[in-house]
Amino acid sequence: MRIVVTGGAGFIGSHLVDKLLARGHEVIVIDRFLRGNKLTKEAIRHIRLVEGDVRDGQLVREITREADLIFHLAAYLGVDIVADHPLETMETEAIGMKNIANAAVINGIDRIVYASTSGVYGKAAIEMAVDEDFQVAPNSSYAIAKRYNEIYLQSLFKEKQIQCFSLRYFNVYGPRQDTRMVLPRFFKQAMEGTPLTVFGQGLQTRDFTYIDDVVEASIRVSEAGKGCEIVNIARGEDIPIAELAKTVIAVTGSTSQVHFLEPPPGRYDFEVQRRCGSSEKMTRMTGYALETPLHVGLKHTFEYIKEHWIHT
Repeated sequence: MRIVVTGGAGFIGSHLVDKLLARGHEVIVIDRFLRGNKLTKEAIRHIRLVEGDVRDGQLVREITREADLIFHLAAYLGVDIVADHPLETMETEAIGMKNIANAAVINGIDRIVYASTSGVYGKAAIEMAVDEDFQVAPNSSYAIAKRYNEIYLQSLFKEKQIQCFSLRYFNVYGPRQDTRMVLPRFFKQAMEGTPLTVFGQGLQTRDFTYIDDVVEASIRVSEAGKGCEIVNIARGEDIPIAELAKTVIAVTGSTSQVHFLEPPPGRYDFEVQRRCGSSEKMTRMTGYALETPLHVGLKHTFEYIKEHWIHT
């Protein structure tokens, strides 16, 4: 198939491109390269790479001509980045999605896969792994925009019969991720021998999901899904951040200590005490179960970081 990946030069996008190429697909990537280009040299040789913004409707229509499928991953990411740029965050989501939908209608594309977020579940005190029927309560500009796009795609399916799949990713990690996210930051601090900084008491939990599993699940949903669905992509194991920091220290053999800090005001909209997801729906749809335990994923990630480490 001819597949367009927006945000394809980013962390998740670059891994997705690798796997699509391995399966024999033709791939077109559009990206602004705001955080560099994480595509491998091998991938770049085999794709069409377009520098551009999904808010450019004409460009989106042009690059999706004769495409069979769109993976829409382009977004502003990272708590600090989003907190500092809430307007551009929401515009990229809303205008970008409108352009993707219009292009799909005009170019006869009948399938869109969208990268949503577990952030749509908000700050609810959750005592179980949430499934897709759990009442959402997004409270940051990023999560609200993601939830808006989920509803937009449901409307697109209802009116235009374009099949749409919103994937709620839970704390994806792995090689090529940058230090906007907690795990690469922990690894960097551990390898430099500096304290691993944890906001609050470190009791807040997250469901860390390895990149290879995330990409495989995403592709399988795109192949097996029918109609319009919202699907969690989650390991289903909530890990306290303080425990995660100690595990990174152990994996790296670092002498670093864990330091607990008061969260800066801009982070409060994003602070959630517990987050854990159920991928049972995805497994029912695809027959695939996420395979990588946290300690294995951390070892793979550390091996990559060591290989590419540049001490500054």
